[in-house]
Amino acid sequence: MDPKKWAAIAAVLIFIWVGLSANLYPRDRNGNEAQYSLMREVNNMIISIVTSSWPSSSNEVTTEPNNKPGHVLLSPNLSTCHGSLTDEGRPIYCCPPKRESDEPFIDFQFPDNTSLVRIRRPAQKVDKEYIAKYNRALSIMKSLPYDDPRSFWRQADVHCVFCSGAYNQLHSNHLLKIHRSWLFFPWHRMMLYFHERILGSLIGDDTFALPFWNWDNPKGMLIPDMYLNGSFYDSQRESAHLPPQVADINFDYVERGLGPEDQIEANIAFMYHQMVSGAKKTELFMGCPYKAGEEGFCDGPGTIELAPHNALHTWVGNTQNPERENLGAFYSAAKDPVFYAHHANIDRLWDVWTGLRGNKAEINDPDWLDSYFYFYDEKSQNVRIKIRDVLDMTKLRYTYEPIDNPWLNARPMPSVPPKIARHILKMRDSQNELQLSKKNLSPNFGPEGVTLDTTIRARVPRPKTHRTKKEKAEEEEILVVYGIEIKKDMYVKFDVFVNAVDETIIGPESREFAGTFVNMRRGVRIVMNKNDVVTKRKTNLKLGISELLEDLEADEDERIWVTLVPRAGTCINTTVDGVRIEYMR
Repeated sequence: MDPKKWAAIAAVLIFIWVGLSANLYPRDRNGNEAQYSLMREVNNMIISIVTSSWPSSSNEVTTEPNNKPGHVLLSPNLSTCHGSLTDEGRPIYCCPPKRESDEPFIDFQFPDNTSLVRIRRPAQKVDKEYIAKYNRALSIMKSLPYDDPRSFWRQADVHCVFCSGAYNQLHSNHLLKIHRSWLFFPWHRMMLYFHERILGSLIGDDTFALPFWNWDNPKGMLIPDMYLNGSFYDSQRESAHLPPQVADINFDYVERGLGPEDQIEANIAFMYHQMVSGAKKTELFMGCPYKAGEEGFCDGPGTIELAPHNALHTWVGNTQNPERENLGAFYSAAKDPVFYAHHANIDRLWDVWTGLRGNKAEINDPDWLDSYFYFYDEKSQNVRIKIRDVLDMTKLRYTYEPIDNPWLNARPMPSVPPKIARHILKMRDSQNELQLSKKNLSPNFGPEGVTLDTTIRARVPRPKTHRTKKEKAEEEEILVVYGIEIKKDMYVKFDVFVNAVDETIIGPESREFAGTFVNMRRGVRIVMNKNDVVTKRKTNLKLGISELLEDLEADEDERIWVTLVPRAGTCINTTVDGVRIEYMR
């Protein structure tokens, strides 16, 4: 049959498909269908099919910057953009109206070093004048037609397209992802950088800067009031979590029922772990090294990406929607204006963490430094930008207003005096020598793993004891929960404790807390082009525990008790292969 006829038939089928599923779309505050978004997606799908038939091979021609012959850097193939489905079967199509590989691009240039520095301030401290200015910029951005790359909905789809499996890697049939690895921080910094400059240009203010949601500070732990009105408003937020509810930055998927003061205390203690004791090595904070091709694939988020990032996305998202849209699913998250304030704080914390380590270069691998992406700037130019371009905020001409980080000095105490805890644990150890129940296992859970549907305890041997101060300074002891397999795209959360006498009554405010694992829903079932490859491997959770063991007076013990605690029934489709100790330099 004539290809044009195939395209016409496909377009009609998609229109019917979308129409049948339209009743599942989130509604606005007046109860009306989100028609603009729906029709835009339908229109783009039809345009894509008619003009490009959803290309099925990697055929983009481009020049890779600073690339050695035969070496492929991680970057998107702009010619491969295609749609996906939600878990509920609704179509998702975030690709631009025109294939970006057909458009010219320019390489990124730093702004003039004499230009004024944009200062990002905490959202709870901005004044009415700033709010009015930002509201006007956002209103203009939302009024732009979708075919304008500066429009708010195109900005939102930039995030959607990179987290829904819409792009292949360049020169590869493997799909590209920007979460759960060392791409997380720099990619989102790029997105915010261009988004901020577009907003400023729309109102003729080259000093305009985004605010940040300062959820790690007691004064900023509510959804900022400015996001409840005007162009900042989004109807798809969980109503029970609006002010005056204090944010739960370690959200367990259920309401913990903590009062404001207790919630703040838990948040501060949790931040200490995620930023300080649990993030002493680069990979622990930044995420695993993800490179091009099948062999370069990894799935290992850093501390901050796991939570508060994933946890807060879910906490804000609307429980009435199938995937907790908007903020609660990656594909829809950037449709909520608070997304940008949330990620501005994530970006700030990356800068804070770097400062705590003397602002030294943490990653020198050219595979990371020269990985590149494309974004539209304030002049609607398609810009190719490398990770190395965004590592110095001074060169990017923006900064963050200094603010207290109360979690810096919030080192938690053991819930039980270590000597008493050691005695109790030894008694438990002796009892279980005689009869190990299903949920009290050796650290290797077997070839099929164990379903994490209830609490699991394991005795884990430590390869090195009596380490010197020099050895401890050079290498971090790492607790690795390995072989995590999530059999369905869903929110999964479990906490990890070391030498806990009673893990049912403690949390991150206790020293026994070693860390948390959080899987946020993508909200999509990846739909692939012919010959595309999805690399799927089990996940490893790596937790730094050197400081924890010292505080628990267990750094000379030959083995430790590790407890995995699933939260709110979220782990019924999750298995774990085991737990072990490693060392990281």
